[in-house]
Amino acid sequence: MDVLLGLQWGDEGKGKIVDVLTPKYDVITRFQGGPNAGHTLHFGGKKFVLRSIPSGIFQGDKINIIGNGVVLDPLLFMEETESLLKSGHDIKQRLFISKKAHLILPTHRMLDAANEASKGSGKLGTTGKGIGPVYTDKVGRTGLRVGDLFHHFDSKYVAAKAKHEVILRALNYEYDIAELETRWFESLEYLKTFRLIDSEHMVNHLIKEGKSVLAEGAQGTMLDIDFGSYPFVTSSNTICAGCCSGLGVAPRLIGEVYGIMKAYCTRVGSGPFPTELTGQTGDTICERGNEFGSVTGRRRRCGWIDLVALRYSIMLNGVTKLIMMKSDVLDPFEMIKACVAYRIDGNEVTEFPFDIAEVSIEPVYIELPGWQTDMTKMQSENEFPEEFNAYLSFLEEELDLQIHIVSVGPDREQTIMRYSEDS
Repeated sequence: MDVLLGLQWGDEGKGKIVDVLTPKYDVITRFQGGPNAGHTLHFGGKKFVLRSIPSGIFQGDKINIIGNGVVLDPLLFMEETESLLKSGHDIKQRLFISKKAHLILPTHRMLDAANEASKGSGKLGTTGKGIGPVYTDKVGRTGLRVGDLFHHFDSKYVAAKAKHEVILRALNYEYDIAELETRWFESLEYLKTFRLIDSEHMVNHLIKEGKSVLAEGAQGTMLDIDFGSYPFVTSSNTICAGCCSGLGVAPRLIGEVYGIMKAYCTRVGSGPFPTELTGQTGDTICERGNEFGSVTGRRRRCGWIDLVALRYSIMLNGVTKLIMMKSDVLDPFEMIKACVAYRIDGNEVTEFPFDIAEVSIEPVYIELPGWQTDMTKMQSENEFPEEFNAYLSFLEEELDLQIHIVSVGPDREQTIMRYSEDS
Protein backbone atom coordinates (compact mmCIF):
# COMPACT_ATOMS: atom_id res chain seq x y z
CA MET A 1 0.00 0.00 0.00
CA ASP A 2 1.29 3.45 -0.93
CA VAL A 3 0.37 6.76 0.71
CA LEU A 4 -0.02 10.19 -0.85
CA LEU A 5 -0.21 13.29 1.33
CA GLY A 6 0.43 17.02 1.49
CA LEU A 7 3.65 18.42 2.95
CA GLN A 8 2.56 22.02 3.52
CA TRP A 9 -0.62 23.67 4.89
CA GLY A 10 -2.97 21.83 2.55
CA ASP A 11 -4.16 22.74 -0.96
CA GLU A 12 -1.05 21.22 -2.53
CA GLY A 13 -2.93 19.55 -5.40
CA LYS A 14 -3.42 16.06 -4.01
CA GLY A 15 -6.62 15.41 -5.96
CA LYS A 16 -4.99 15.91 -9.34
CA ILE A 17 -2.07 13.60 -8.55
CA VAL A 18 -4.29 10.85 -7.13
CA ASP A 19 -6.23 11.01 -10.38
CA VAL A 20 -2.98 10.84 -12.39
CA LEU A 21 -1.63 7.89 -10.38
CA THR A 22 -4.92 5.97 -10.13
CA PRO A 23 -4.40 3.85 -13.30
CA LYS A 24 -1.56 1.95 -11.55
CA TYR A 25 -3.72 1.13 -8.49
CA ASP A 26 -6.72 -1.14 -7.90
CA VAL A 27 -8.02 0.66 -4.81
CA ILE A 28 -8.09 4.33 -3.72
CA THR A 29 -8.89 5.21 -0.10
CA ARG A 30 -9.41 8.29 2.07
CA PHE A 31 -8.12 7.89 5.63
CA GLN A 32 -8.86 11.14 7.52
CA GLY A 33 -10.46 14.55 7.40
CA GLY A 34 -13.93 15.52 6.28
CA PRO A 35 -15.76 17.80 3.86
CA ASN A 36 -13.33 20.61 4.73
CA ALA A 37 -11.09 18.95 2.14
CA GLY A 38 -11.50 20.15 -1.43
CA HIS A 39 -9.61 18.01 -3.93
CA THR A 40 -9.87 19.61 -7.36
CA LEU A 41 -9.49 17.70 -10.62
CA HIS A 42 -9.39 19.05 -14.19
CA PHE A 43 -9.80 16.81 -17.23
CA GLY A 44 -11.77 16.78 -20.44
CA GLY A 45 -12.32 20.51 -20.15
CA LYS A 46 -14.26 20.09 -16.91
CA LYS A 47 -13.55 20.83 -13.24
CA PHE A 48 -14.60 18.60 -10.33
CA VAL A 49 -14.22 19.27 -6.59
CA LEU A 50 -14.33 16.27 -4.27
CA ARG A 51 -14.92 16.75 -0.54
CA SER A 52 -15.27 13.27 0.95
CA ILE A 53 -15.07 10.92 -2.03
CA PRO A 54 -11.59 9.60 -2.97
CA SER A 55 -10.07 11.17 -6.07
CA GLY A 56 -9.84 7.84 -7.88
CA ILE A 57 -13.59 7.78 -8.44
CA PHE A 58 -13.35 8.92 -12.06
CA GLN A 59 -11.39 5.86 -13.17
CA GLY A 60 -14.20 3.42 -13.96
CA ASP A 61 -12.86 0.10 -12.70
CA LYS A 62 -11.34 1.21 -9.39
CA ILE A 63 -12.59 0.49 -5.87
CA ASN A 64 -12.89 3.65 -3.76
CA ILE A 65 -13.16 3.45 0.04
CA ILE A 66 -13.99 6.13 2.62
CA GLY A 67 -12.10 4.87 5.67
CA ASN A 68 -12.92 4.87 9.36
CA GLY A 69 -10.72 7.92 10.04
CA VAL A 70 -12.92 10.15 7.88
CA VAL A 71 -15.79 12.20 9.35
CA LEU A 72 -18.79 12.28 7.05
CA ASP A 73 -21.58 14.82 6.68
CA PRO A 74 -24.36 12.80 5.01
CA LEU A 75 -26.01 15.91 3.60
CA LEU A 76 -22.87 17.24 1.96
CA PHE A 77 -22.07 13.69 0.83
CA MET A 78 -25.47 13.43 -0.86
CA GLU A 79 -24.95 16.77 -2.62
CA GLU A 80 -21.48 15.71 -3.76
CA THR A 81 -22.56 12.32 -5.12
CA GLU A 82 -25.67 13.65 -6.83
CA SER A 83 -23.54 16.28 -8.55
CA LEU A 84 -21.30 13.52 -9.87
CA LEU A 85 -24.31 11.50 -11.02
CA LYS A 86 -25.64 14.52 -12.93
CA SER A 87 -22.28 14.88 -14.68
CA GLY A 88 -22.51 11.28 -15.87
CA HIS A 89 -20.43 9.52 -13.22
CA ASP A 90 -22.34 6.64 -11.62
CA ILE A 91 -20.24 5.86 -8.56
CA LYS A 92 -22.54 3.70 -6.42
CA GLN A 93 -21.07 0.36 -7.40
CA ARG A 94 -17.48 1.52 -6.84
CA LEU A 95 -17.75 3.45 -3.59
CA PHE A 96 -17.58 1.81 -0.15
CA ILE A 97 -18.00 3.60 3.19
CA SER A 98 -16.68 2.47 6.56
CA LYS A 99 -19.26 1.79 9.24
CA LYS A 100 -16.75 3.22 11.70
CA ALA A 101 -16.61 6.64 10.03
CA HIS A 102 -18.11 9.27 12.34
CA LEU A 103 -21.15 11.30 11.32
CA ILE A 104 -21.24 15.10 11.35
CA LEU A 105 -24.53 16.13 12.96
CA PRO A 106 -26.37 19.43 12.26
CA THR A 107 -25.49 20.60 15.76
CA HIS A 108 -21.80 19.95 15.06
CA ARG A 109 -21.98 22.73 12.46
CA MET A 110 -23.61 25.04 15.01
CA LEU A 111 -20.95 24.20 17.60
CA ASP A 112 -18.23 24.97 15.08
CA ALA A 113 -19.69 28.40 14.36
CA ALA A 114 -20.35 29.13 18.05
CA ASN A 115 -16.85 28.13 19.14
CA GLU A 116 -15.26 30.24 16.43
CA ALA A 117 -17.42 33.25 17.27
CA SER A 118 -16.49 32.98 20.95
CA LYS A 119 -12.76 33.28 20.14
CA GLY A 120 -13.02 36.85 18.86
CA SER A 121 -9.68 37.95 17.41
CA GLY A 122 -8.19 34.52 18.20
CA LYS A 123 -10.18 32.74 15.51
CA LEU A 124 -8.59 29.57 14.14
CA GLY A 125 -10.00 29.95 10.62
CA THR A 126 -12.23 26.88 10.70
CA THR A 127 -14.30 26.06 7.60
CA GLY A 128 -17.42 25.81 9.78
CA LYS A 129 -18.23 22.30 8.55
CA GLY A 130 -18.37 20.80 12.06
CA ILE A 131 -15.06 18.96 11.71
CA GLY A 132 -13.55 19.97 15.07
CA PRO A 133 -16.69 19.24 17.12
CA VAL A 134 -17.23 15.79 15.59
CA TYR A 135 -13.61 14.79 16.28
CA THR A 136 -14.11 16.13 19.83
CA ASP A 137 -17.07 13.79 20.25
CA LYS A 138 -15.06 10.94 18.76
CA VAL A 139 -12.30 11.35 21.34
CA GLY A 140 -14.90 11.93 24.07
CA ARG A 141 -16.56 8.63 23.09
CA THR A 142 -19.95 10.21 22.46
CA GLY A 143 -19.90 10.32 18.64
CA LEU A 144 -22.28 8.65 16.22
CA ARG A 145 -20.88 6.42 13.49
CA VAL A 146 -22.24 5.29 10.15
CA GLY A 147 -22.87 1.82 11.57
CA ASP A 148 -25.08 3.32 14.29
CA LEU A 149 -27.72 3.91 11.62
CA PHE A 150 -28.73 0.29 12.21
CA HIS A 151 -28.50 0.25 16.01
CA HIS A 152 -31.01 2.41 17.96
CA PHE A 153 -29.97 5.48 16.01
CA ASP A 154 -32.87 7.75 16.94
CA SER A 155 -32.25 7.53 20.69
CA LYS A 156 -28.50 7.99 20.19
CA TYR A 157 -29.14 11.05 18.04
CA VAL A 158 -31.49 12.64 20.58
CA ALA A 159 -28.89 12.19 23.33
CA ALA A 160 -26.07 13.65 21.22
CA LYS A 161 -28.18 16.61 20.12
CA ALA A 162 -29.24 17.36 23.71
CA LYS A 163 -25.60 17.38 24.83
CA HIS A 164 -24.69 19.81 22.05
CA GLU A 165 -27.61 22.10 22.85
CA VAL A 166 -26.44 22.48 26.44
CA ILE A 167 -23.10 23.76 25.12
CA LEU A 168 -24.74 26.05 22.57
CA ARG A 169 -26.93 27.62 25.28
CA ALA A 170 -23.89 28.15 27.48
CA LEU A 171 -22.24 30.00 24.58
CA ASN A 172 -25.39 32.12 24.09
CA TYR A 173 -25.43 31.09 20.45
CA GLU A 174 -28.72 31.54 18.62
CA TYR A 175 -29.49 29.11 15.83
CA ASP A 176 -32.26 27.35 13.96
CA ILE A 177 -31.53 23.91 12.54
CA ALA A 178 -35.11 22.82 11.74
CA GLU A 179 -34.70 22.92 7.95
CA LEU A 180 -31.12 21.65 8.06
CA GLU A 181 -32.13 18.77 10.32
CA THR A 182 -34.98 17.72 8.03
CA ARG A 183 -32.67 17.59 5.02
CA TRP A 184 -30.00 15.86 7.10
CA PHE A 185 -32.36 13.00 8.02
CA GLU A 186 -33.32 12.65 4.36
CA SER A 187 -29.63 12.34 3.51
CA LEU A 188 -29.27 9.50 6.02
CA GLU A 189 -31.70 7.44 3.98
CA TYR A 190 -29.68 8.25 0.89
CA LEU A 191 -26.48 7.19 2.67
CA LYS A 192 -28.05 3.80 3.47
CA THR A 193 -28.30 3.02 -0.25
CA PHE A 194 -24.48 2.86 -0.49
CA ARG A 195 -22.21 -0.05 0.43
CA LEU A 196 -21.51 0.37 4.13
CA ILE A 197 -18.71 -1.96 5.19
CA ASP A 198 -16.19 -2.98 7.83
CA SER A 199 -13.49 -1.18 5.87
CA GLU A 200 -10.52 -2.41 7.92
CA HIS A 201 -11.35 -5.98 6.94
CA MET A 202 -11.95 -5.10 3.29
CA VAL A 203 -8.72 -3.12 2.92
CA ASN A 204 -6.61 -5.84 4.52
CA HIS A 205 -8.29 -8.58 2.46
CA LEU A 206 -7.61 -6.61 -0.73
CA ILE A 207 -3.95 -6.17 0.21
CA LYS A 208 -3.64 -9.87 1.01
CA GLU A 209 -5.11 -10.67 -2.40
CA GLY A 210 -2.31 -8.66 -3.99
CA LYS A 211 -4.37 -5.62 -4.90
CA SER A 212 -2.49 -2.32 -5.08
CA VAL A 213 -3.86 0.35 -2.73
CA LEU A 214 -3.29 4.10 -2.67
CA ALA A 215 -4.21 5.98 0.51
CA GLU A 216 -5.15 9.62 -0.12
CA GLY A 217 -4.58 12.15 2.65
CA ALA A 218 -6.48 15.39 3.17
CA GLN A 219 -5.25 18.80 4.37
CA GLY A 220 -1.47 18.92 4.91
CA THR A 221 1.28 17.87 7.30
CA MET A 222 1.60 21.33 8.84
CA LEU A 223 -2.06 21.06 9.89
CA ASP A 224 -1.56 17.78 11.75
CA ILE A 225 -3.18 17.84 15.20
CA ASP A 226 0.07 16.68 16.88
CA PHE A 227 2.85 18.06 14.70
CA GLY A 228 1.37 21.04 12.91
CA SER A 229 1.36 24.73 13.85
CA TYR A 230 -0.85 24.12 16.90
CA PRO A 231 -3.46 25.36 17.73
CA PHE A 232 -3.95 26.55 14.14
CA VAL A 233 -4.37 23.01 12.87
CA THR A 234 -7.07 20.56 11.79
CA SER A 235 -8.52 17.93 14.12
CA SER A 236 -7.00 14.76 12.68
CA ASN A 237 -3.60 13.20 12.02
CA THR A 238 -2.74 14.27 8.49
CA ILE A 239 0.68 12.57 8.48
CA CYS A 240 1.50 9.10 7.19
CA ALA A 241 0.93 7.50 10.60
CA GLY A 242 -2.70 8.63 10.38
CA CYS A 243 -3.13 6.23 7.48
CA CYS A 244 -2.63 3.24 9.79
CA SER A 245 -5.27 4.32 12.29
CA GLY A 246 -7.55 5.81 9.63
CA LEU A 247 -7.74 2.59 7.62
CA GLY A 248 -6.80 -0.12 10.11
CA VAL A 249 -3.60 -1.24 8.39
CA ALA A 250 -0.24 -2.16 9.89
CA PRO A 251 2.79 0.14 9.38
CA ARG A 252 4.74 -2.69 7.71
CA LEU A 253 2.25 -2.65 4.82
CA ILE A 254 3.18 0.88 3.74
CA GLY A 255 5.45 1.10 0.70
CA GLU A 256 5.99 4.35 -1.18
CA VAL A 257 5.10 7.63 0.50
CA TYR A 258 4.39 10.37 -2.05
CA GLY A 259 4.84 13.85 -0.59
CA ILE A 260 3.22 16.72 -2.48
CA MET A 261 4.35 20.33 -2.30
CA LYS A 262 3.83 23.49 -4.30
CA ALA A 263 6.72 25.37 -5.89
CA TYR A 264 5.78 28.07 -3.39
CA CYS A 265 3.63 28.00 -0.24
CA THR A 266 0.02 28.84 0.69
CA ARG A 267 -2.11 28.83 3.80
CA VAL A 268 -5.85 29.37 4.39
CA GLY A 269 -7.20 31.05 7.51
CA SER A 270 -5.32 32.07 10.62
CA GLY A 271 -2.01 30.84 11.97
CA PRO A 272 1.74 31.35 11.57
CA PHE A 273 3.16 31.56 8.06
CA PRO A 274 6.87 32.52 8.14
CA THR A 275 7.31 33.07 4.39
CA GLU A 276 4.04 34.92 3.76
CA LEU A 277 4.15 37.69 1.15
CA THR A 278 1.74 40.54 1.79
CA GLY A 279 2.62 42.78 -1.15
CA GLN A 280 2.39 42.65 -4.92
CA THR A 281 4.46 39.46 -5.24
CA GLY A 282 2.02 37.57 -3.02
CA ASP A 283 -0.92 39.01 -4.94
CA THR A 284 0.61 37.90 -8.24
CA ILE A 285 1.14 34.35 -6.98
CA CYS A 286 -2.44 34.29 -5.69
CA GLU A 287 -3.90 35.46 -8.99
CA ARG A 288 -1.74 33.25 -11.20
CA GLY A 289 -2.30 30.21 -8.99
CA ASN A 290 -6.03 30.87 -8.56
CA GLU A 291 -5.41 30.52 -4.85
CA PHE A 292 -8.94 30.48 -3.54
CA GLY A 293 -10.33 27.62 -1.46
CA SER A 294 -12.15 25.03 -3.58
CA VAL A 295 -14.66 24.44 -0.75
CA THR A 296 -14.77 27.78 1.08
CA GLY A 297 -13.79 30.20 -1.69
CA ARG A 298 -11.49 31.96 0.79
CA ARG A 299 -8.40 33.71 -0.54
CA ARG A 300 -5.24 31.79 0.31
CA ARG A 301 -2.26 33.54 1.82
CA CYS A 302 0.78 33.07 -0.44
CA GLY A 303 4.53 33.02 0.15
CA TRP A 304 7.87 31.60 -0.94
CA ILE A 305 8.67 27.93 -0.41
CA ASP A 306 9.62 27.03 3.19
CA LEU A 307 12.34 24.38 3.32
CA VAL A 308 12.47 24.31 7.12
CA ALA A 309 8.85 23.17 7.22
CA LEU A 310 9.34 20.84 4.23
CA ARG A 311 12.31 19.03 5.78
CA TYR A 312 10.23 18.57 8.93
CA SER A 313 7.30 17.17 6.92
CA ILE A 314 9.53 14.80 4.97
CA MET A 315 11.00 13.48 8.23
CA LEU A 316 7.60 12.95 9.89
CA ASN A 317 6.14 11.12 6.92
CA GLY A 318 9.10 9.10 5.74
CA VAL A 319 8.58 10.50 2.23
CA THR A 320 10.16 8.44 -0.54
CA LYS A 321 9.11 10.46 -3.59
CA LEU A 322 8.48 14.19 -3.98
CA ILE A 323 5.91 15.77 -6.27
CA MET A 324 5.99 19.50 -7.06
CA MET A 325 2.82 21.28 -8.11
CA LYS A 326 2.06 24.64 -9.73
CA SER A 327 5.56 25.20 -11.05
CA ASP A 328 4.07 27.32 -13.84
CA VAL A 329 2.72 29.87 -11.34
CA LEU A 330 6.27 31.17 -10.86
CA ASP A 331 6.91 31.48 -14.62
CA PRO A 332 7.06 35.31 -14.80
CA PHE A 333 9.34 36.00 -11.83
CA GLU A 334 12.83 37.32 -12.44
CA MET A 335 13.96 36.04 -9.05
CA ILE A 336 12.72 33.19 -6.84
CA LYS A 337 13.31 32.94 -3.09
CA ALA A 338 13.50 29.86 -0.88
CA CYS A 339 13.54 29.91 2.92
CA VAL A 340 16.41 27.73 4.19
CA ALA A 341 16.33 28.70 7.89
CA TYR A 342 14.45 30.73 10.52
CA ARG A 343 15.97 33.57 12.55
CA ILE A 344 14.42 33.59 16.04
CA ASP A 345 15.66 36.03 18.72
CA GLY A 346 18.84 36.55 16.70
CA ASN A 347 19.57 32.83 16.38
CA GLU A 348 19.41 30.94 13.10
CA VAL A 349 17.57 27.60 13.32
CA THR A 350 16.93 24.93 10.71
CA GLU A 351 14.62 22.70 12.75
CA PHE A 352 10.90 23.42 12.96
CA PRO A 353 10.26 24.95 16.42
CA PHE A 354 7.65 24.03 19.05
CA ASP A 355 6.61 27.65 19.54
CA ILE A 356 6.06 28.69 15.92
CA ALA A 357 2.71 30.25 16.89
CA GLU A 358 4.25 32.22 19.76
CA VAL A 359 7.52 33.70 18.50
CA SER A 360 8.54 36.17 15.84
CA ILE A 361 10.23 34.42 12.92
CA GLU A 362 12.36 36.03 10.23
CA PRO A 363 12.86 33.73 7.24
CA VAL A 364 16.42 33.34 5.95
CA TYR A 365 16.26 33.28 2.14
CA ILE A 366 18.37 32.02 -0.72
CA GLU A 367 17.74 33.80 -4.03
CA LEU A 368 17.67 31.92 -7.33
CA PRO A 369 17.19 33.20 -10.87
CA GLY A 370 13.69 32.79 -12.30
CA TRP A 371 13.06 31.10 -15.64
CA GLN A 372 10.60 33.64 -17.13
CA THR A 373 9.29 31.05 -19.56
CA ASP A 374 5.76 29.75 -20.16
CA MET A 375 5.91 26.12 -18.98
CA THR A 376 2.22 25.26 -19.32
CA LYS A 377 2.53 23.54 -22.70
CA MET A 378 5.70 21.59 -21.93
CA GLN A 379 5.38 17.81 -22.16
CA SER A 380 8.85 16.65 -21.17
CA GLU A 381 11.57 17.70 -18.76
CA ASN A 382 13.82 18.09 -21.81
CA GLU A 383 11.90 21.31 -22.45
CA PHE A 384 12.55 22.75 -18.99
CA PRO A 385 14.55 26.00 -19.00
CA GLU A 386 18.00 25.91 -17.42
CA GLU A 387 16.91 28.10 -14.49
CA PHE A 388 14.01 25.80 -13.63
CA ASN A 389 16.31 22.77 -13.70
CA ALA A 390 18.59 24.66 -11.32
CA TYR A 391 15.62 25.30 -9.01
CA LEU A 392 14.75 21.58 -9.05
CA SER A 393 18.36 20.59 -8.35
CA PHE A 394 18.57 23.09 -5.48
CA LEU A 395 15.39 21.70 -3.88
CA GLU A 396 16.47 18.09 -4.32
CA GLU A 397 19.81 18.82 -2.66
CA GLU A 398 18.21 20.75 0.21
CA LEU A 399 15.52 18.12 0.81
CA ASP A 400 17.70 15.08 0.01
CA LEU A 401 15.00 13.57 -2.20
CA GLN A 402 14.25 13.35 -5.90
CA ILE A 403 11.30 15.29 -7.32
CA HIS A 404 9.62 12.57 -9.37
CA ILE A 405 6.66 14.49 -10.75
CA VAL A 406 6.34 18.13 -11.82
CA SER A 407 2.98 19.71 -12.54
CA VAL A 408 2.87 22.61 -15.02
CA GLY A 409 -0.87 23.28 -15.01
CA PRO A 410 -4.19 22.12 -13.52
CA ASP A 411 -5.14 19.54 -16.16
CA ARG A 412 -4.19 15.89 -15.67
CA GLU A 413 -2.30 16.10 -18.99
CA GLN A 414 -0.05 18.88 -17.62
CA THR A 415 1.96 16.41 -15.56
CA ILE A 416 5.59 15.51 -16.25
CA MET A 417 7.22 12.34 -14.90
CA ARG A 418 10.96 12.85 -14.33
CA TYR A 419 12.19 9.47 -13.10
CA SER A 420 11.31 5.85 -13.79
CA GLU A 421 9.12 4.01 -11.29
CA ASP A 422 12.13 2.01 -10.06
CA SER A 423 14.33 5.01 -9.26
